[in-house]
Amino acid sequence: MTSFISDWIWSERFWLPENVSWADLENPPPGVEYPKLGHMVYALPLAIQAGVPRRAQPNAVLEKLYQSIASPKSRDLEGVSKQLDWDERKIQRWFRVRRNQDKPSMQKKFCESLWRFTFYLVIFIFGIFQLWVSPWMWDTRQCWHNYPFQHRSPGQYYYYLAELAFYSSLMFSQFTDIRRKDFFIMFVHHLATILLITFSYTNNMVRVGTLIMSLHDASDIFLEAAKLANYAKYQRLCDSMFVVFTLIFFLTRLVIFPFWVIYSVLVESWEIVGPYRAWWLLNGLLLVLQCLHVIWFYLIARIAIKAIFKGKVSKDDRSDIESSSDEDVYSNSHGNTNHTKT
Repeated sequence: MTSFISDWIWSERFWLPENVSWADLENPPPGVEYPKLGHMVYALPLAIQAGVPRRAQPNAVLEKLYQSIASPKSRDLEGVSKQLDWDERKIQRWFRVRRNQDKPSMQKKFCESLWRFTFYLVIFIFGIFQLWVSPWMWDTRQCWHNYPFQHRSPGQYYYYLAELAFYSSLMFSQFTDIRRKDFFIMFVHHLATILLITFSYTNNMVRVGTLIMSLHDASDIFLEAAKLANYAKYQRLCDSMFVVFTLIFFLTRLVIFPFWVIYSVLVESWEIVGPYRAWWLLNGLLLVLQCLHVIWFYLIARIAIKAIFKGKVSKDDRSDIESSSDEDVYSNSHGNTNHTKT
């Protein structure tokens, strides 16, 4: 039964071009390495993030009310006030502290952005270092010549491993972090990204995969730089970095990505290799990603215009201890673009 399910999931008719089997990829020539799904297992332990959130002073009655109403009105507190023999002001103070404890501190947010800035910068430099000497960076048709019998270098493997671990950790942290309004969009994005990374590696579309990942890393460096400047209260630097981020986001994700990379996957691969079932799936995921890029750029552009004409980027509401529950555009763009890539 297990063998039947495995054969169905990894059907050669679905995942591989015509007249190619998994057996053909099992024994590469001497000095040549092909990707294997098992290689990606090592990303899982790297994706696990540990953390112990701060807890409010235990109070079962107030905690039960907090889970249903995070910001209760005066009429909601009358019964609780009598039950606990607390005055209303004291109860409101407890709720204020409880809400604040659910929000990440400024230090935590700064450290989080610093970690992401460091990751994006290092992984982008590493990716460009790998791609600069690769012929497919300058001629995307090289991504499909002799496909899928293409050598996978150790650098490509580590590049994929780091990216998969990073985006898996972002998806896992969604379920432990404060739930945000863009939760569903981010979940779809992370899932599409992880599937693209895994499938493209298993299918040995590593060449085009490295191009896609490097394009997405480029803009995120400047977004995290803007966040760091914002937390450090350097507003002019924050505004400048965000405008640069907007320009690079537009160039890489709305120009180069669709007209260079997606074109290669849709058109050039059709001409050289021909379509097969997994080809449709992978292209569908790329188009989903591109639709998200368009949505995010609309949100980002609104903030960049405000930064240019009003001289200040909209704040991230998570920085505000007693902010409303409605997240502003910058919060959405920060969360979304921080995780976008394939």
